[in-house]
Amino acid sequence: MRPTPFFCMKLHPLIITFLLAMLAPAVQAQVKIHGKVSHGDGAAAEPLEFVTVGIKGTAIGTFTSLEGDYSLSAPEADTIIVTFHCVGYHDMERKLISPKGDMTLNVKMLPSTVLTELEVTEYRKQTGGVQKIDHQAYKYAADASGGSIESLLTTMAGVSSTNEMSSQYSVRGGSYDENSVYINGVEVYRPQLVSSGQQEGLSIINPAMVREVEFSTGGFPAEYGDKMSSALSITYRQPESFEGSVSASLMGASLALGTGSKRFSQLHGIRYKRNNSLLSSLETQGEYNPNFFDYQTNLNFRINQKWKASFLGNIAINNYRFTPATRQTNFGTSEDAKQFTVYFDGREKDRFETYFGAAMLNFRPSRTMDFTLLASGYYTNELVSYDISGEYWLDQAGTGSVGGELGVGKYKEHARNRLKGSVFTLALRGNTGLNNHNLSYGVSYNTERILDRSREWEMRDSAGYSLPFNPDAVKVIYNQYSHHDLETSRLAFFIQDSWRINSSAGFLTVNAGIRGSYWNFNREFLFSPRASVGFVPDAHSSWAFRFATGLYYQSPFYKEYRQPIEDADGNSIIQLNRGIKSQRSLQFIAGADYSFRSMNRPFKLSAEAYYKALGNLIPYEIDNLKLNYSGVNGGSGYAMGLDMKLFGQFVPGSDSWISFSLMKTQENLNGVKVPRPTDQRYSIALYFTDYFPKFPKLKFSLRGIFSDGLPVTPPRSTRDKGYFRTPAYKRVDIGLSYALLSELKEGETRSGFLRHFKSIWIGLDCFNLLDISNVSSYYWVTDVNNIQYAVPNYLTRRQFNIHLNIEF
Repeated sequence: MRPTPFFCMKLHPLIITFLLAMLAPAVQAQVKIHGKVSHGDGAAAEPLEFVTVGIKGTAIGTFTSLEGDYSLSAPEADTIIVTFHCVGYHDMERKLISPKGDMTLNVKMLPSTVLTELEVTEYRKQTGGVQKIDHQAYKYAADASGGSIESLLTTMAGVSSTNEMSSQYSVRGGSYDENSVYINGVEVYRPQLVSSGQQEGLSIINPAMVREVEFSTGGFPAEYGDKMSSALSITYRQPESFEGSVSASLMGASLALGTGSKRFSQLHGIRYKRNNSLLSSLETQGEYNPNFFDYQTNLNFRINQKWKASFLGNIAINNYRFTPATRQTNFGTSEDAKQFTVYFDGREKDRFETYFGAAMLNFRPSRTMDFTLLASGYYTNELVSYDISGEYWLDQAGTGSVGGELGVGKYKEHARNRLKGSVFTLALRGNTGLNNHNLSYGVSYNTERILDRSREWEMRDSAGYSLPFNPDAVKVIYNQYSHHDLETSRLAFFIQDSWRINSSAGFLTVNAGIRGSYWNFNREFLFSPRASVGFVPDAHSSWAFRFATGLYYQSPFYKEYRQPIEDADGNSIIQLNRGIKSQRSLQFIAGADYSFRSMNRPFKLSAEAYYKALGNLIPYEIDNLKLNYSGVNGGSGYAMGLDMKLFGQFVPGSDSWISFSLMKTQENLNGVKVPRPTDQRYSIALYFTDYFPKFPKLKFSLRGIFSDGLPVTPPRSTRDKGYFRTPAYKRVDIGLSYALLSELKEGETRSGFLRHFKSIWIGLDCFNLLDISNVSSYYWVTDVNNIQYAVPNYLTRRQFNIHLNIEF
């Protein structure tokens, strides 16, 4: 008979009792310590991630999460000393006397080079592919868009925009459609039929509601969707008490109101824009009647300690009406000056309606784990309608040339374009903290429905002959028709791990993950691996190094796979290309930050070099803001460059920065190597603020952009057949703001009616200070000899604006 193992024997109850009594002194009660680590003061306080939290004299330790939270357990003792360490900050210790049970310990860390409590001495280091941007520094900037977040981004290295009336931007040679935007973790979309800055209206991001801005120009982690160029993540505020702000100017007004308690917070924003004064500076004179309205809400309800429900909503109604009258454009050189004159008849009437809502339910079973269930819906109803005819004269008018008539003709443009689209999404996301690892994962399913009814044509008569000339028939020079009803679905998932190591060598962060997706329209599976690493050496903590790589895909949206097919009569009929493939970008990015002090003020110099190998490109050409896609995968190429930024307090107590970018792109189009449509070879952006020494309530701001022109082609042509570049984009906006009522400093009080106000500012802006005529696009005049003349369409000229900002 085999002996029974000891652990299987039946022990007498007295023996069990004796053994437990012997072991009892060795089992100590545990103290659970948790809390949040932050930095900054008051409303500017932000969570501090990657902080090493430990128990002094033991090996017990952990790291704070991305939200600054931590949790650890230690045996009970008369005294427990909790230590906090983070590169670039003072080490801290907190002593707990006779702690028991569950204890909350929140701390606020100070930069290691702090000289005074109110002085900023060092800026945040970037160790990953996503950077945090202080949008408060841009609060009272002189900006034609009204201080939008997108306008702030265009002053950053690697980001460019050549239209002050638009919120669209290009990142490192990518198209306007290659940038993903998230609000509170929910992806949002832009209208599809917008073709000019005049139509665009308000950005979907309400700057008065923003709490935090995170932005990546490349190398972003797997949690962000299928876009090739950039990711912008916006987090709206959750008020803790009653607050509000009002702003008004010659271009519109906005109101934001919020309240909060321990369980419920709400924030509402209303905006109205009517920028007639800005549009009146355009060369095409007439009756501009734009009306742009936007309402947004952010609601949060904490059901209990573990459950939280929230809702994000948006309604945007943008109307653009325009009745043109005349236009006179002078262009060319002093020796070859030309004048283009048009008399118009007709009008344009556009309407863009957007409705968006997202409901989220968050469950946090522990401090190291949470899950979010998301259901969102997006609906757009867009109509572009115009019938405009004109008679034009193109004359030679230079002193060095013989004057004369170069061209005369008539034209008529017609459009009835309607698009209705909806995107419904159901997603589940989660986060799990495991020691110094933070595991994130998620799965999403969405359906897209599109109704497209479009017809547009252009008839041109030059010197009495209809173009294209046909002696037997009257034809139009351009005609396009589209009629489609489409429903598709997409399935996507991601998983990523953020690993943090704090050693004697320094602070190391590693992020690695993979994203996968399937689209039933073209039956395409995509797998996108991504990784990044960052290091801050302990011996030289003023330096931070980072490297990122990944395979990124641009999953096509509707207008990217609309393929124009010409029939025998020259009509262009839109077909949907079910063989379309996602564009591909293999990225390599290396960067570094160097923090230093000069003139006893903090500065940070950042630099990034990148290379992107591009494949399965869908060629397109740009006409103003309209991207005309070929609808087929027809090219490959690359983008490479260097981005640099100097950020700091050039003036004490006021943040400013200057950005510099060099870039080269190339695309193999129909066997010809050409630059990409957004090939901006150089760009310099400056944002500078200053307070006047003898008038501390008077603030000055300057925003300047100097960037290379973009490649341009004639209508319905491609760059492989020929192109030229627009002139360089040059613009300077300045502003003066005066504080009628300044924010209270520590220890100050205010009585009477004014105690209800936080601050009141009034300001004067000058847009396009140097009155430079920048080119947005070209109008092409063709004579009967098929000679084409490119007549520039200029952007806005010098304008003045008055604004009032009140916070309470």
